[in-house]
Amino acid sequence: MPYLILMLAVLAETIGTTALQASQQFSRPLPSAIVVVAYGAAFYLLAIALKSFPVGIAYAMWSGMGIVFIAIIGFAVFGQRLDLAAILGIALILAGIVVINIFSNTAMH
Repeated sequence: MPYLILMLAVLAETIGTTALQASQQFSRPLPSAIVVVAYGAAFYLLAIALKSFPVGIAYAMWSGMGIVFIAIIGFAVFGQRLDLAAILGIALILAGIVVINIFSNTAMH
């Protein structure tokens, strides 16, 4: 269940960040409202996840997965391109999340 809560936090953060781009610097009311609600939900769910995960591990997974998802959304929805260095960096972030979850004794198993 803690992993599900953390994934919901990542989903909410991803929705919030996507809406932040769509809000055009908070000039569009609906996306701006979605930003506030989604980030509120993201932080609430992250706080719940912290009951089960150490803060550093939870934040690494939350922010790392958010980076990966937002990069994909930026490409698919907003047409933003990444160069090879950016793709490799994001792959290393994803690899770090995998290493934490498979090999770290501080992550839940």
